[in-house]
Amino acid sequence: MKNVRCARCTRCGREYEALPGITTCDCGGILDIQYNYGYIRSVFSRESLADCTDWSMWRYRPFLPVEPDSPAPPLRVGWSPLYRADRLAKALGLRTLYLKDDGLNPTASLKDRASAMAVVKAREAGARTIACSSTGNAASSLAGNAAAAGFETYIFVPSRAPRGKVAQLMIFGAHVISVDGSYEDTFELSRAAIDRWGWYNRNAAINPYLSEGKKTVTLEIMEQLHWRVPDYIALSVGDGCTIAGAWKGLKDLYEAGFIDRLPRLISVQAEGCCPINRALRTGEPWQPMEENTLADSIAVGVPRNAGKALAAVRESNGVAVNVSDGEILEAMRLIGRTQGVFGEPAGVTGTAGVKKALELGLIDPESTVVSIVTGNGLKDTQNGIRAAGEPMTVKPDMDALLSAFEAHHITP
Repeated sequence: MKNVRCARCTRCGREYEALPGITTCDCGGILDIQYNYGYIRSVFSRESLADCTDWSMWRYRPFLPVEPDSPAPPLRVGWSPLYRADRLAKALGLRTLYLKDDGLNPTASLKDRASAMAVVKAREAGARTIACSSTGNAASSLAGNAAAAGFETYIFVPSRAPRGKVAQLMIFGAHVISVDGSYEDTFELSRAAIDRWGWYNRNAAINPYLSEGKKTVTLEIMEQLHWRVPDYIALSVGDGCTIAGAWKGLKDLYEAGFIDRLPRLISVQAEGCCPINRALRTGEPWQPMEENTLADSIAVGVPRNAGKALAAVRESNGVAVNVSDGEILEAMRLIGRTQGVFGEPAGVTGTAGVKKALELGLIDPESTVVSIVTGNGLKDTQNGIRAAGEPMTVKPDMDALLSAFEAHHITP
C-alpha cells in the first residue's frame, strides 16, 4: 500500500507495519493509520475524483488502507444523501443546517462503513470468520456485510439490544450471543472468545482499520458541499470511534490539500451516559458511567476509543453537550416532521445536541452546521412510537372519524 506509511500507537508513538491483522500496540495503546500524503496528492485530486463513477465509500480508495487489488464487498456502502434542512434549521433558529442521512446504508446505519472495511481486511488477512461485540448497529452491519461476502460471524450483544437489530442479525445468519450484562461485560466476553478461537476482530477498540471506514462519512460530506467547509459537524458519541474517524477524514483531506480549513466538532452524548463529554468538560481523565439512556447505540459506559475521541474534539476546538432522553425523543419528532427523515434515538442525538448548543449559546445561530443521522428509526420502532405517540383508533364510520378528529383537535 503505497498510500500508507505505518500504524502508529496513539499512546507511546511506536510504529508498526500496517498488516491486515494488526490490533493494539504492545503497550496496550490504540493504533492509528498514518498516510503518505505526498503520494496521495500525486495520484488523487478533487478533479480526478469528480470523474469517478463509483458512488460508494470506495471512491476514496487513495485515502483508505486497502491493497490495490482488494475487491470491494458486495453491498454498496456510502454516498448517503446530504439534505439541506431549511425547515429544521428555521425551527431551531439556525441559519444553515444540513442532515447527512447515514441511516440509508445497507443495514441502516453509519456502522456499515466500518464493517465494509473489516470485511476487506479480513479477506486480506485470510480469515474465514469475523466477530465483534456491539450495542446493536455494529453487530447488524457486520452480519449483513459479512453475509454478502461469504464470511461466518459470531456476534455478542447485550440483552437490552432492540429487537429490530437482533432480527437483522438472525436474518443475516449470524451466530448471535445475547449477553445478560452491560456492554462492558459483552465486550470482554467477545474479546475472550476471539482470543480463544482466533476469529478476525471487528471490535473498534482493537481494530485500527474501522475508524478508517467511518471517516468516509466526512469525506463524502466535504465533496457533497463542493469542498466548502462548514463551521461545525455534530455527531452522537458512544465508544468514540465514530467522532474520531470523522475527524481523521477531515484531517486527511486537509493534509492532502482538498480543503483549506477544518470545522469544529460538536460531541453529543446522552446525559445518562456521558463519560467522554464529562472528561471534556472537567479536564479530568474519563471515568466509567452507568449506561442509563434509551439511546442504546451510544450507551457505552466504558468507551474503548475515548483517547482518540477526546483528542479529536480538543484538536478541533469543539463543543461538548449532553442531552436528556426527552430531548432525544423530541429530536426524533422534529426531524421527522420537518425533513421526513426517521432516525433512531442515537441517530438523532447529534441534532438534539445542535438544538441544545444553540439554546445554551455554545454556537452562533449564524453558523453552518452538518448533523449526521447515524442510524434509521426502523431499527427501534418501540422508541419511535414512544416519541410520536399511538395512532388514532376509530370504528369504520364517518361519525367515529369526526369524533376522533375533534378529540385530537384536528381540522381537515
